[in-house]
Amino acid sequence: MTANHQGTVSILLEGSNMAIQLNHTIVFARDPRASAQFLADILGRKEPVPFGPFYAVELDNGVTLDYMKADDVHWEHYAFLVSEEEFDRIFGRIRERGLQCWADPMHQRSAEINRNDGGRGVYWNDPNGHNLEIITRPYGSGG
Repeated sequence: MTANHQGTVSILLEGSNMAIQLNHTIVFARDPRASAQFLADILGRKEPVPFGPFYAVELDNGVTLDYMKADDVHWEHYAFLVSEEEFDRIFGRIRERGLQCWADPMHQRSAEINRNDGGRGVYWNDPNGHNLEIITRPYGSGG
């Protein structure tokens, strides 16, 4: 098993050159279209793509977050590794929208960013209460 600093974990299958990578995950939302659009707008992504019951938001590494309707939504945590420049743009969109943000996952340090591992990070909630995070350095990478 190997891991790179882009957050991708690869496992070479015996007798194969195929590496195992995360392809997609389902994100439950009361309004999947609006929730997918919220994430796409904040992260500066393309418009969500409808596919069956899903609205997919594609990331640069090809992984999609597939939003699906659910009446009972329990919050999840999604962290996105971004460049310093992307952090500035995304954090600017969070502030422009007047969204509350925190430096920590427990939401104790309001309106701050963290400097973990020599990078920057911030948390905010989406309309369903999912705890979203952007970081410029993977946790545990030093700094």
